[in-house]
Amino acid sequence: MSDLQNQLHDDVHDQLSRRTFLGQTSAGLGTIALASLLNPTGLFDASAPADGPVIGKPHFPPKVKRVIYLFQSGAPSQLELFDYKPKLEAMWGQDLPESVRKGQRLTGMTAGQSRFPLAASRYKFAQYGPGQMWLSELLPHTQRIVGDLTFIRSMHTEAINHDPAITFFQTGSQQAGRPSFGSWVSYGLGSDNQNMPAFVVLLSKGRNGDQPLYAKLWSNGFLPSVHQGVVFRSGPDPVYYLNNPPGIDKTSRRRMLDYLGKLHQAQYKHVLDPEINSRMAQYEMAYRMQTSVPETMSLSKEPDYIFDMYGPESRKPGTFAANCLLARKLIEKDVKFVQLYHQGWDQHNNLPNDVKIQAKSVDQASAALVLDLKQRGLLDDTLVIWGGEFGRGCYSQGKLTHDDYGRDHHPRAFTVWMAGAGVKKGLVYGQTDEFGYNVVKDPVHVHDFQATVLHLMGIDHEKLTFKSQGRRYRLTDVHGKVVKPLLA
Repeated sequence: MSDLQNQLHDDVHDQLSRRTFLGQTSAGLGTIALASLLNPTGLFDASAPADGPVIGKPHFPPKVKRVIYLFQSGAPSQLELFDYKPKLEAMWGQDLPESVRKGQRLTGMTAGQSRFPLAASRYKFAQYGPGQMWLSELLPHTQRIVGDLTFIRSMHTEAINHDPAITFFQTGSQQAGRPSFGSWVSYGLGSDNQNMPAFVVLLSKGRNGDQPLYAKLWSNGFLPSVHQGVVFRSGPDPVYYLNNPPGIDKTSRRRMLDYLGKLHQAQYKHVLDPEINSRMAQYEMAYRMQTSVPETMSLSKEPDYIFDMYGPESRKPGTFAANCLLARKLIEKDVKFVQLYHQGWDQHNNLPNDVKIQAKSVDQASAALVLDLKQRGLLDDTLVIWGGEFGRGCYSQGKLTHDDYGRDHHPRAFTVWMAGAGVKKGLVYGQTDEFGYNVVKDPVHVHDFQATVLHLMGIDHEKLTFKSQGRRYRLTDVHGKVVKPLLA
């Protein structure tokens, strides 16, 4: 045999050896990858490296096991609801002093105004609870739970328009493409119930014509797709494509999934793409959800006093009240992150009338959720969050009368409240100036807020990372700190 023939023989032998090795091991690796997606806690223990992703185990003992985030899309006016400013009453109609604004940028909707007339809220405020916290008359039910709430009055963000601002709160970036808050939690902590997703999304609308919501807000981004939010809808088909097609029974679907799994594993051997296993994990989850979801979504067994607590709209599927009740049922099934979006807060004009309608649509159910969790002992390890993407300005957008005015976007100072595990009750943190325009004490940035919530769930926000395109990403991007005075 010539030297050339010997060399070709050796090359072919090496290729066959590599092919044999990959053929024998890829199936095993694929099985392990699929098992880790179906049961993320089964492959990791407390000895996992501290500087890596959590993957099923917190970095330290958590105070919060589950989160319900009541996101008020469109930006509720803190000046009508939470942040009482008598100075605005005293200076009604006068221009906002330039020394307060300091040339800060405005949206295109008010940047061209020649005047910025100050507008006080039409609604009365009073103090409630042991901490004598100010609340608007628009929130009579929230007044009942004020002693259980933690108010952050010094939230601020760089985003000045709705889409980037909501995306910032939900993904840690103003640009689309990053994983959502709930996806990071799913990736970091896995699931406690293999028959339900770790991250569920509920949608409701207070009035028509408001800012739209997009799937990017609950997207998995560059994380495996098994971590994306699953939207539960009202109606007979709460999750798209969950039910079997006509003529297909459960046994047939099981057989189909088994054969589909074999095809996926065969494909995985060739391309070694972990997303193949992630897709198969989603199919398997959908199969298990056929039993668990209808039971969870049904409100038929809820007693009348629960519906009375949440309000009359709780009997109407798809409303904010009904979704608050569903959120409680979901965390009872150990869903880790329930994201409830409620639209209708974008009030650039006719604010006095519209904010009253919008507040009424959420006040009773929000308070009922906290009380319901508390009476069941679930508030001891559940965190409820209420707030929007930014606040509203102290001057009127356009015309100003005592019966009609509007407020433009205001990212520099707004209010969010929390209730439940790990946070101090009856606390007001942060302070704005007498116009409600700038934060003057204890500012809390969006990334600080995200870092604090992750901390309560036992996660070090600087260590929960994922490498994509050569860079390690995290929810809090490159900054953010835990706001320790909020912690109980």
